[in-house]
Amino acid sequence: MQAQDLKPYWKNYINGKFVDGGAGRLDVDNPGNGLKLAEQALANANDVDQAVAAARDCYDSHVLADMRPVERGRLVKKIGDYLLDNIDEISSVLCLEAGKPYWEAYEEIANSARYFEYYGNQAETLEGRSIPLGKNYYDFTVYEPRGVSAQIIPWNYPMEMTARGLAAALTTANAVVIKTPELDPLTHYYYAKAVEYAGLPDGAVNIICGIGHDAGAALAAHPGVDQIVFTGSVPTGIAIARAAAQNIVPCILELGGKSAAIVHADANIDNLIESVRWGIYYNAGQVCSAMSRMIVHDDIHDQVVERVVSLAKSLTVSPGIEQREAGLNMGAMISEKQRDRAERLVAEARSNGAKIATGGHRLNNNGYFLEPTVLTGIQRNMNIAQTEIFGPVLSVMKYSKDQDAIDIANHSDYGLVGGVFTQDIDKAMQMARQVRSGQIFVNEWYAGGVETPFGGYKKSGYGREKGREALMNYVQTKNIAIRIQH
Repeated sequence: MQAQDLKPYWKNYINGKFVDGGAGRLDVDNPGNGLKLAEQALANANDVDQAVAAARDCYDSHVLADMRPVERGRLVKKIGDYLLDNIDEISSVLCLEAGKPYWEAYEEIANSARYFEYYGNQAETLEGRSIPLGKNYYDFTVYEPRGVSAQIIPWNYPMEMTARGLAAALTTANAVVIKTPELDPLTHYYYAKAVEYAGLPDGAVNIICGIGHDAGAALAAHPGVDQIVFTGSVPTGIAIARAAAQNIVPCILELGGKSAAIVHADANIDNLIESVRWGIYYNAGQVCSAMSRMIVHDDIHDQVVERVVSLAKSLTVSPGIEQREAGLNMGAMISEKQRDRAERLVAEARSNGAKIATGGHRLNNNGYFLEPTVLTGIQRNMNIAQTEIFGPVLSVMKYSKDQDAIDIANHSDYGLVGGVFTQDIDKAMQMARQVRSGQIFVNEWYAGGVETPFGGYKKSGYGREKGREALMNYVQTKNIAIRIQH
């Protein structure tokens, strides 16, 4: 599918119907060439009210909660089936609106489907427990859905980030209102179609696109919402948490990171370079858990830098629709604003004493491209070592003693993921215990999957996505105590 094949106008989805937006229309650009791709219906606060009301009506009807869990799980899995059945078309749209290579978009849709498979299979495994209180009592716990889950989706993985929240919410019998990202909202149309294909009741899933400070703020503060799921920046996360606190509503906040890989002198460098390729240049580095810092032992620092620079230079950077096959290629960043910010941070680092080993500049074309970049001579207090760049920029730092590496890794407001590369399992475990992050990768960046819990320490947020742990975000525990009458 090419840009000219896309329909020109995409609508929101409320209470089982495709509808216009009260705020008019939003232009969606193609990051690969900077040109307008299509128009999206733009929601306002009134649309938010309608979406929340539809979700509330669905929840209050108990239609999802009254199902046998295995039946509800089958509906959830059918959403994933629809994505796989239409993966070529959906991947093409995602590639065009998000700027990522086609093969990366394809992987995102496949990964999205996996969430519905995994959580659909979990539906009948969520069980309460019996609590012994003596012969005159029978006491047990049950899990009940929270109600209306408001989910505010980021633009870097719009389909996959929706899948991980939506699948868990539906599995536990919640109704959902999704606010899509403004930069790449189009592919959410296919979630609406998938929900219809699966046979979910009207109002179970509502999908709106709106500006963050308008529709997003209205959704976060809405008194009809029972839970908020947000992935994005720390300032926006703080604003959402404040709004939620006014209604005493729990949040799941995933707020990014400045994740570090500690590379020991005995590390397998070939294996390390493979992780660098995925860790910082996949999705043009626009990943909250990206390997944005590398802390390398003095003994192998220069060798590692040479290999990383060679990797960065080998990547082909071009419009994602041209990159059908997985390989040494990279697409555009999501917007001109994001690209310019990353380029500006690199230039600032250079002025503060860092060395640009390769890259650091935009490409001379109409798209939103930044060269794969490697910086050296980074000191722990530099802004480049503290600020989440959200671009294809790797900062390489040196250390000589293990404690120095740990101190550098922890010298950040964030704590999302971390990594250790070594052949010494004792050393790996020592590092894993001391690095303050919610997930530690040993010898493979992004090891794990849908099954493994994900979430951060410090300003990376709170709550856990993925794995069985995520299900507990979407339920409340009720205790029932019965006195046995004689």
